[in-house]
Order: sequence, then structure tokens, then C-alpha cells
Amino acid sequence: MKRINIIFIFMVVFVFISSVTFAQKAVKGGTLTWGRGGDSVTLDLAQATDGESIKAGIQVLENLVIFGKDSMNVEPQLATSWEVSKDGLVWTFKLRKGVKFHDGTPFNANAVKVSFERVIDKNHPFYKYGTWRYPALGLGPVKEVKVIDDYTIELRTEKPYAPLVANLALWLCPILSPAAIEKYKEDIGRNPVGTGPYKFVKWVKDDQILLERNDDYWGQPSYLDRIILKSIPEVSARFMALQSGAIDIADDLDPDSIEMAKKNPNFAIIERPSVNIGYLALNTKKPILNNKLVRQAISHAIDKQTIIKTIFRGLAIPATNPFPPSMWGYNYKIKDYEYSVQKAKELLAKAGYPNGFNIELWAMPVSRAYMPEPVKTAELIQGYLAAVGINAKIVRHEWGVYLDKTAKGEHDLCMLGWLGGNADPDNFLYGLLSADVTKPPAANIAFWENAEFTKLVKDAQSVFDKAKRASNYLRAQEIFHDEAPWVPLVHSTIVRIYNKKLHDVPLRPNGLNSFQMVWKEK
Repeated sequence: MKRINIIFIFMVVFVFISSVTFAQKAVKGGTLTWGRGGDSVTLDLAQATDGESIKAGIQVLENLVIFGKDSMNVEPQLATSWEVSKDGLVWTFKLRKGVKFHDGTPFNANAVKVSFERVIDKNHPFYKYGTWRYPALGLGPVKEVKVIDDYTIELRTEKPYAPLVANLALWLCPILSPAAIEKYKEDIGRNPVGTGPYKFVKWVKDDQILLERNDDYWGQPSYLDRIILKSIPEVSARFMALQSGAIDIADDLDPDSIEMAKKNPNFAIIERPSVNIGYLALNTKKPILNNKLVRQAISHAIDKQTIIKTIFRGLAIPATNPFPPSMWGYNYKIKDYEYSVQKAKELLAKAGYPNGFNIELWAMPVSRAYMPEPVKTAELIQGYLAAVGINAKIVRHEWGVYLDKTAKGEHDLCMLGWLGGNADPDNFLYGLLSADVTKPPAANIAFWENAEFTKLVKDAQSVFDKAKRASNYLRAQEIFHDEAPWVPLVHSTIVRIYNKKLHDVPLRPNGLNSFQMVWKEK
């Protein structure tokens, strides 16, 4: 018996040693080719409004703070620590020492001051070099950026502003080299210079962006030699490229491709509940859509469950409110507009349109996690609207043009979505729906202006108690639901599919990650 026990113990020890010995260790080198649905618009992330710009830009640019690898918890990045004053008006950040930008210039408090003031100060000499569509989502009510010493910076706000530190982790608050901004001026978005683990090398428009490892990185240098972000607009072509090995990652695949990928032993798949929303915005500045009854009728006309079944193959849940139920402050008491052709027709008749009307429906030209097949989705919506007498003409534009024109309010109905950058309701409610963000280039592309809603979400910003903030958000969602400036369509499951030769591939709930720690088998 003793001999058997000794043999058993030996076998256990051998298996343990073997597992340690033969466990794969991270190796340095190699190229990661990343297939995505469209090209970036800009790599100056303070100006970015789209996911493709963000995916590339966050490899190059860094912030004071960052979200965790697989979470939305705020952690230090270029700042090592921070504190807020008792009155909630002064935020003090201690900065990391010994960091250099990719052009060799030093990172310090002045660089933070320049990077922030060019966005919020219209009198700053660099302000004219950008289009700042979302300043309210990032720096909010910051009124002054004060340098205390080379490695201490203060942000002073007009009022207590609870979302600030989470906002600073958004892509919208990057720190760029002041020397590079001065050099490239309005072309800084095509020549980004940051402190990140990868350096920008080359951008071939509508084809690829090339990044290379920053060997002088202040933290652990990246394992990969380079990343190529390849634009492959057609989903089928993107999946074929993954199957052939031409690319290592394929983003924003359609549900059919995802199902096939799950059966392929060469692929790894990560799925996470997202903090996103896909929606149909109704331009309330257009005469017909200014009528609340018409907007409610459109809400009744669209069958979300069928969209989820046919387009998403179940990888989504129907949206009722402007942000997903996984986030705090969600109003579970609100019941969605039921799909009802009869109710839609009744509301249209009551609004003065018994025979319907003609309208334009703008369809996104690129796939997204929240809209994997936008044209097919638009065709479904077109059919639903036709059933209640609304003749919708589908309009398409190139991605950058689409974003520009919708921000100017040229559309009637348009499809878009949002990745919740910081998992705070303010990011959706104030940032996308308040009256403060309707001036072109608008973030509120419904151009909806409701005084009570805007007051509720603005007041919530000054409250640090989450429960008290939530009470404002619960009421704000009720107003949104009644006014119906959007048809909230879906909250999708976010999926990342990649070749198993890649390791340590991250996936935050918003789908936006640095690939600093990713490595590739030889």
C-alpha cells in the first residue's frame, strides 16, 4: 500500500512539473493583422466619434487614467494617483515621471495642460486644429487646467462633477505631444504622437494602418513587433481572411460567421455582455418628426424581436431605455413600446398622417457590434415602416461622410449606436441626449431638446452619491420613453474572434483595449 501511495505521489508531482515546464511562455516578436469593418476617421482621439478610430488610437495614445484590462474600473496610467477636494471642485493628479512621447519630448504637466486646453479653451492657439464633437463627454465642466509643478496638475471644475475621473479614462481625453500638435497642426489626427506601447508609422487610407512597438515605453514593452489594422468592409470577406490566416482577428462579424467560427478548432472566441446600444435616431428638427405622436408610432411599428432573431441570431437583447440594464441607474419599470401595426396606424392618424408620408432612412455603411448587418437591418425597418404607411427611402454614405452629415442634422431617420465608454449613465443620457449637445457637430443626433430631461441629467453630475444620482436618471428615462427621440433597438453581446496562435487577447465590455500584452506563437 505504501508503495502504491509513493508511486501515486510521484505521478502527481511529475504531472505538476510537466505542466509548469510545458506551459507556453509569452514570446516577443511577430505581426498581428487585425481585420475590421471600416477605416479610422482620425487618430486624434479627442476628435474621434467612431469605434474604428478608437481601436487604432488607443494603441498609440494614453490618458491620465485607464479602465482595467477586462473591466470598467478606473486605474492609473500616466497619472499615478489622484484626489478630489472636499467641495468637489478641484481634482489633483500626480503624474508619472520618466515618460517620453514617441518624438522624444518629455511627458509632463504642461503636456496635460496643452492636450486639455486645446479642447476646452476656444482661445487656445491649438483649438482651431480640431473639431471637438464630444467635449462634454470627456472634460465636462473643467474650467481651468493648472500646472502645480512638472508632475502635478490640477483640474478645476465649474461645479462638483462626479463622472470626471471615469470620463478621463475615455478615449476622448488623450495626452499628445505638444511639439507634435504644433508641427502637424490640423493633420495631427493623421500623425498621432503619444506615449503608448505602439508608435504610429503609416496610414494607407481605406486600406491599413501600421503601428510598431515602442521600445522606449515607460511600462512593459509590447510583445508584438507591429500591428496592422486592415480595413475589410465586407463581413464575408473579413471572415474568409480569418479562415485563410491572412488576418489574426476579425472584428464585428455577423452571427452566421460567428456560428461557423465556433465550430473551427483554430479559433478562440470571447463573448461578453456589452455596455452598448444600437438605435434609430429620429431628427426632431424635421417638421414631421417634431410630432411626438409620429415618433411614438414609429416606435410601435418596429419589431425588435424579429430583428434580434434574424440579424443577431440571439446575440442581443431588445433595448427599452437609452443604456443597457447591466448598468446602474437603469429604470426597470418602463415597459417597451409593443410591436403593433394597429397602434402605429392609430397614432399616425391622430397626428394627422392617416395615409403616412415619405421619409429618408439613413443606413450605416459599416458593421458594428451593435449593428452587424446595418443594410439588412435598414431593409427590415423599411418594411416595418411601409406596413404602417411610411415610405422610407434608404440612403447610404461613406462612413466619415455619414458621421459628418448626421452630426449636422441632414438626415430624417438614421441608424447609429454607442459603446458606453465609462459605464456611467451620464455618458449616454447627458452625452447623447441633452440639449447641451445639439449644436453641430452634434452628439445628440435626434436634435431633441427637453428642458426637464436636461436639467435632471445635469443636476446628477454634481452629486457624488450614486443612489441620489440614480433617482434623477430614473425620471430622465421616463421622459425619454414618452418623448421617443430614438427607437432603442438592441444591446448586443460583444464577441471577439481570433486565431488561437494569439494569447492574452483582452475584451472589455466596451470592446476597446490596448493590445500591449498580446503575444503570438512563432
